[in-house]
Amino acid sequence: MNKTVKQPMRRQWTPSELDELWRRYRCGESVADIARALGRPAPTVHNAVAYRGGVPPAPRRRRACALSAEDREVISRELARGAAIRHIATQLARPPSTICREVNRNGGRFVYRANDAEARAWKMAERSKDWKLQVDDRLRWTVAEKLELEWSPEQISGWLKRRYPNNPRMHVSHETIYRSLFVQARGVLRAELLDCLRSRRRFRRHKNAGVTAGRRGPIIDGVSIRERPAEAQDRAVPGHWEGDLLIGGAATSIATLVERTSRFTMLVRLPARDSGTVVKALAGHIRRLPVELRRSLTWDRGSEMAQHKAFKIATDLQVYFCDPQSPWQRGTNENTNGLLRQYFPKGHSLADYTQTDLNVVARRLNQRPRKTLGFRTPAEAFNDSLNLLH
Repeated sequence: MNKTVKQPMRRQWTPSELDELWRRYRCGESVADIARALGRPAPTVHNAVAYRGGVPPAPRRRRACALSAEDREVISRELARGAAIRHIATQLARPPSTICREVNRNGGRFVYRANDAEARAWKMAERSKDWKLQVDDRLRWTVAEKLELEWSPEQISGWLKRRYPNNPRMHVSHETIYRSLFVQARGVLRAELLDCLRSRRRFRRHKNAGVTAGRRGPIIDGVSIRERPAEAQDRAVPGHWEGDLLIGGAATSIATLVERTSRFTMLVRLPARDSGTVVKALAGHIRRLPVELRRSLTWDRGSEMAQHKAFKIATDLQVYFCDPQSPWQRGTNENTNGLLRQYFPKGHSLADYTQTDLNVVARRLNQRPRKTLGFRTPAEAFNDSLNLLH
């Protein structure tokens, strides 16, 4: 005779466990670390985080005018003594109608229990409020359109304020857009729009999560970034550039150049990564710029710029090198390379991209509004710099 094996019941999350989970997640701990700390399987923790899109739930607070657990204990105790509704209302300094509704909705005078009434009140309070993108079709369609153009939520938010300065109904914060994307249980924005985000993540990664450092290499006779002119540091004068290689799979790469003042980006196709090839390709692009926009180039200490002296002769552009393990000294270029990973994912070969393909990607990037530019585009800022030169 076969016996049916009874499956163990799945252990539900307790409120205290959920509070600890989100506390650790806000501190930047990984799912694996949180799972070990809570004694739960990692997939269980992952599902709990993914269900809310990585967005911690807002802390629940009782309204100041709402009945408290202590108030309900008084009601229950007085009802058991046979006190009248008006007497209880006077004791709690509440309108009699408030006490009457509270008693009636929880079974009446002879059934009312404080614990049950408190639990029911918290359950009813879970009803969620509609988000702005749920109730405004025009705003939702506009946001979805810009996401399909691969704009970030922050760029969309800033552009809307600039485009509709006198129409608050068309204003929405970038945080609301992120929440509408990640918390798919709300069904505000299509799940497919998550693929338009540069990170391609399915839920929110907290800002405290760790990041990895980049590589660095030796450079002979390189001029230190500490000798770079002050005008390059404060971005007051255009023409100072930052550069690096964006590495792909199968030992392929492209060169990225970013102008510090306007954040204007140029991408350079590289058939190989040796210094001679890189210097020749970069010099060809730099020489197309007006002389006034060729002031300096800041690079990391990779060996691809070993022939920096030949590059300076070919372009009349001084190259400055960052300190070892100091990627923040080329912060503009580091940020741009992060944006470019949306188009060139890590591990994918870059060999099949033509210079025309790279120009299309650079144009797309240069036509996105930037918060740091007052939500102007890098192309607009770069053109302003050119106009000032003439």
